[in-house]
Amino acid sequence: MLSQYVYISTAPRLSRDVVESIIETSARNNPEKGITGLLLYNGRNFLQLIEGERAELEALMLKITADQRHSGVSIVHRGEISERSCPEWAMKRVIIADSVADRREGLDKELPSNLDETVRRMILNFSGLS
Repeated sequence: MLSQYVYISTAPRLSRDVVESIIETSARNNPEKGITGLLLYNGRNFLQLIEGERAELEALMLKITADQRHSGVSIVHRGEISERSCPEWAMKRVIIADSVADRREGLDKELPSNLDETVRRMILNFSGLS
């Protein structure tokens, strides 16, 4: 059964290079584990959506929680899904516009169309944080 997790965490002052390295590593490692998803970083916090088989996600969450580049990992959504929202994204970095006023509109266009509405609202609400 496919599962989907969304978590948030705090990671102040990470450089763009570190964030890009996280994306590259995820995009390289996730396909062999059947994990897909997206990652947002607003300069202080991460929001990540990951999806795949439950056992793989649980193992990944253990690694994510132990990663010292961030803290306060909190799962805000966990559930079973019938199909992936991000089937083509081994790990997609979603850019958050600099202007808070432009964030929601730009992000909403980039999110998968079949994303659960509750998860979509969570992600769009996150985009308003700075």
